[in-house]
Amino acid sequence: MVLHPPPHQHEQFILKSALYSRLLVLSLTITWRILASPYDSSAPTLPQSQTLLLPKLASALENGIVWDSVYFVRIAQCGGYEYEQTYAFLPLLPISISFLSRFLSPIFAPFGYLICNVAFVFAALYLYRLSMIILKDPEIALRATILFCFNPASIFYSSIYSESLYALLSFAGLYYFVKGGNNLASLFFALSGCARSNGVLNAGYLCFQTMHRAYNAMFQQKRTALALGTVIAGALRSVFVFAPFVAFQAYGYYNMCKGRLPDELRPWCKARVPLLYNYIQSHYWGVGFLKYFQLKQLPNFLLASPVLSVALYSVVYYAKSRPENFFSLGFRTSIEEKSSGVVFLSDDFYRSKKAGNVDKSSVKAKENSNLTKRKKVTEGAVGEVHMAEPATRPGYFSACVLPFVLHLAFMAATAFFVMHVQVATRFLSSSPPVYWFSSYIMAHPTKYHRWGYVIWAYSAAYIFLGSLLFSNFYPFT
Repeated sequence: MVLHPPPHQHEQFILKSALYSRLLVLSLTITWRILASPYDSSAPTLPQSQTLLLPKLASALENGIVWDSVYFVRIAQCGGYEYEQTYAFLPLLPISISFLSRFLSPIFAPFGYLICNVAFVFAALYLYRLSMIILKDPEIALRATILFCFNPASIFYSSIYSESLYALLSFAGLYYFVKGGNNLASLFFALSGCARSNGVLNAGYLCFQTMHRAYNAMFQQKRTALALGTVIAGALRSVFVFAPFVAFQAYGYYNMCKGRLPDELRPWCKARVPLLYNYIQSHYWGVGFLKYFQLKQLPNFLLASPVLSVALYSVVYYAKSRPENFFSLGFRTSIEEKSSGVVFLSDDFYRSKKAGNVDKSSVKAKENSNLTKRKKVTEGAVGEVHMAEPATRPGYFSACVLPFVLHLAFMAATAFFVMHVQVATRFLSSSPPVYWFSSYIMAHPTKYHRWGYVIWAYSAAYIFLGSLLFSNFYPFT
């Protein structure tokens, strides 16, 4: 597929595509809700909003509050958590809905839809900006963002679910992270942890960067004090990212455990580390390592197989193309490539390099080593497809993509081995490498001419299937 808008119009094109994709999904949701009979009628048990504006439309939307949406809306209506299992749903989305309802109008469902769909539009914009910095290719960045706009988990981004808020906060945090604004990035990462529990994993990006900056300061610049300061700053930022999630666990402990008699305490209250979230996931939903590996769950594994396959191929393809970079966690990446972005090194490195403070012998040795390896690759590449690599590779094989690929690998492994595997479709839908890799293979139609059609067919099928099943309370991811 070829996208035609000129580069200076890409952001406008993305905003329109994101908006049209949300209108499409909402239209499908309303249509299926009107035409099909719901499997479960528990959604209408929520208090209905009274509105004179398009009452049938409002009724269709409110009756479409199903699955986890019921919990989010209920928490917003009650202004708090009523039951133990409701603490599995983090507070950012209910607080946002409650805030708008309190100050604008005493209705809940319309504001929930508004928040989630607006957040999705801005998430798409941030993903494009992030992709432009990392990939340095306007066409691949644009195609990747359009794939996100019409991703297979689209129904969740237009429903009252936390996916849209999480994607917005994660993409915004990653954008400011690669721009060098670590403090602002940490704020967005911390807020993403208020939307979904996996938001705390975004601290991994800060840890990855801290690890490389400290190594560079200690062994390249020979500045022990700078290395120590880098580690302390990185640790503080990581703690800040974890803080909201930990505070929510403390809030749950205070409400559910404090002031109760010993025989009234729930089992998790007596644990050495009383983590309410882990207990809820295990006790109420049966989440745990290999717990889902049952023959009766085979259909769910098949449902999740497309996104897991894309995730696996994107990780393996990167690892095979950049083995030295991948398996060394970036420590054997050339100085030139590390210097191409702040994912690895800080602005202090650039200033030191210009001032001549970098250990020239170590840098020269590294450059000679890389030159020798490139020569060997060239000499042994006669008749082979892969030739010598340039010092800096743009696109999906850039060294700066490494932390994103590692993050995706961990997320995919968690979804496959620990979670309800069908959730992988939406769990991995906010991972940029899924779209970057898909966009990359679409950009090479002569080599992967069929896969582009397969990916678009997969997205379209899940959008239509998801809007039909999900909106009528049938199981779907």
